[in-house]
Amino acid sequence: MAACKICENPLVIEVDDEDGSDEVQLIPDDLETSCGCHFHWQCLLDQAAELAISLKCPSCDSELASNEAGPSVTNPFLQSAPGAAILTRYTNEGGVQENYDILPAITEEAYLEANPEARPARAYHVMCSEGDVGGIVDLLRDAEQAEGDEPTMDAAQLIRYQDPLADAKSGLHLAVEKGQEEVVWLLLWIASTLGAGSFPGPAVQAAQAMGIQRPSTLASDDIRALTDNQGRTAEAVAAQMGGPWTTILESGALHPGS
Repeated sequence: MAACKICENPLVIEVDDEDGSDEVQLIPDDLETSCGCHFHWQCLLDQAAELAISLKCPSCDSELASNEAGPSVTNPFLQSAPGAAILTRYTNEGGVQENYDILPAITEEAYLEANPEARPARAYHVMCSEGDVGGIVDLLRDAEQAEGDEPTMDAAQLIRYQDPLADAKSGLHLAVEKGQEEVVWLLLWIASTLGAGSFPGPAVQAAQAMGIQRPSTLASDDIRALTDNQGRTAEAVAAQMGGPWTTILESGALHPGS
């Protein structure tokens, strides 16, 4: 059996047996790059900072990108050239994935290594996309209570975080894109100047039930004014989507400054 080129261990990982016994199962974890080298997924991910810039195999130094263009020199972790990919053959417990592009994951991990304070912000964006209102509230509360020397963001920064790996979209952009109306009203409640009378009753009741008070003044800009790399506000995204957002658009709730 081939071994990982980094740790030199067999290309399997141990997992606990599902029947509750003390036995462990060995499942495949074999990421084969285009040069023929094999790695554990995590072992290769641990090389993300270097790999995202060089786009070369950390073992044999072969070019791994499907084209010659890679991340920009001035902003190496944020964007690869259009069409760039690192295609692999990944074998794990789910089977074999052919032409599995690992460049997005490598780029994200490299960015997070360079900007560890962005990890909770990325989690926040996932919650906005999935409609996890409770998770968002808990995350923001934790941010307000964070202590220690580790770099972090406060709640206001988290709410307005714009992802450089996703077109500089905010959580509000993502909530609109994914049709998460509850999240939209939550973010407007805590990060906009929209008048309280403009909120639907159920949204107000939900916020009050979770103990979320509206700030008397905003510490940062109204979230509705944030624009992505295409110059779009969340209102503009909603207008492009139409459909379920028509009523909210007509009410002006997403319009900056309303």
